[in-house]
Amino acid sequence: MSVAALPSTTALRVTREGAVARVTLNRPEVRNAFNDTVIQELTAVFEALGADPSLRAIVLAAEGKAFCAGADLNWMKAMAGYSWEDNHADASRLAHMLWTLYRCPVPLIARVQGDVYAGGVGLVAVCDIVVAVDTAGFCLSEAKLGLLPATIGPYVVRALGEQASRRYFVTAERFSAAEAHRLGLVHELVTADSLEEKVQALSAALVANGPMAVRACKRLVQDVAHAPITHDLRDDTARRIADIRASAEGRSGVQSFLNKSRPAWLD
Repeated sequence: MSVAALPSTTALRVTREGAVARVTLNRPEVRNAFNDTVIQELTAVFEALGADPSLRAIVLAAEGKAFCAGADLNWMKAMAGYSWEDNHADASRLAHMLWTLYRCPVPLIARVQGDVYAGGVGLVAVCDIVVAVDTAGFCLSEAKLGLLPATIGPYVVRALGEQASRRYFVTAERFSAAEAHRLGLVHELVTADSLEEKVQALSAALVANGPMAVRACKRLVQDVAHAPITHDLRDDTARRIADIRASAEGRSGVQSFLNKSRPAWLD
């Protein structure tokens, strides 16, 4: 699917260069906070991008000083009058959006140019690679409002780690990009001047690899990270490597390596 065929959006800017798409949160006036419209648009865009077999990487970026400040204040005001059923339906849509990004078969690179709060931390946590400027701040601020980071919780705990999550969920303290990097939430810590260069380099690294192999690697990590190492799991991993070795891409890739030639997917 081409970018031109993607669902039209009011809160996002979607562009594509070669095999790399970029989805940019484009509401800098509200620090890229999300509401029901943003959630719907993110879900639709990533469902469409995930269905495009020619796509090799997606960069999730943002305009303005903040990457994402969590929930939009006007949306929060509307939620104040919701019934339990309304709140459940609303939270379910957010949970589905996060799952859609997390399970998108195309690797996601978060380009974090500014502060990340509350639900924004969830957006970062569902990405496969996170590059952040060294001046960015992070905060799981929900407890300050008498709330909790529930729908983002499964992804944040995986990305940040259980012990750090124990602290930052309950204290709602702000922590630095350097601390986020130390804890593993952020993979690459860079200056603002080198942010785009690093994102471009990582995108190029993804494009240089076998496209089906990259997708299979992403899925493998998600499927085995917290699974007990049983006979069934060992058999499943043996089947996965047998499948890809026998595939056209696998055979071509091994032959190009042995022959010191260019892989077919780079032509």
